Amino acid sequence: EAKRQEHKQEVKEMGGALTLTCILVKVVAEALQKFPIFNTSLDAEKQQIIIKDFVNIGIAVDYDIGLMVPIVKNANYKKLTEIALELSALSSKVRDKKITPESLEGGTFTISNLGGIGTSSIFPLVSHPQVAILGVAASTMEPVFIKDNFEPRLMMPITIGFDHRIINGADAARFLQYIKHLLQDWFLWYL
Repeated sequence: EAKRQEHKQEVKEMGGALTLTCILVKVVAEALQKFPIFNTSLDAEKQQIIIKDFVNIGIAVDYDIGLMVPIVKNANYKKLTEIALELSALSSKVRDKKITPESLEGGTFTISNLGGIGTSSIFPLVSHPQVAILGVAASTMEPVFIKDNFEPRLMMPITIGFDHRIINGADAARFLQYIKHLLQDWFLWYL
């Protein structure tokens, strides 16, 4: 969060917003490359798992008449600033009711961030044909026991909904651990 605050003004000057959701898109895109089973779909008729060779991340956006999920396409090839600019543009199009059907198609994974509303937890449902969705709740300052002392830490609850026909619980836990790891150390994004 400190790094986000440090850089959000320069992204704002470029015309975007460096939000936690932008950071999550970047982190999830990295995680999907390490854990490709989360970037698949199930063809139930053919009983086949279809592994995607592209990473298109949907962002659940609430607006006055419902929910829209615009897609950041090829998120794994984009820099954080590119994602910030694109998400700002997509969110504006949703709010202004100018979003195109093409901007809502082709998602391979979704992020639902209800932290801005102040939720303490979220348990999102997977949107078929995707096999997983990340749920994000509001961050809160909490005491964490570190090296014999309690220290204040900003904690962000995240959950994952997933299709058990494709993904098992241990893999889901490892996926969340990797996301946590990437969020805690931005240097790892470039390894």
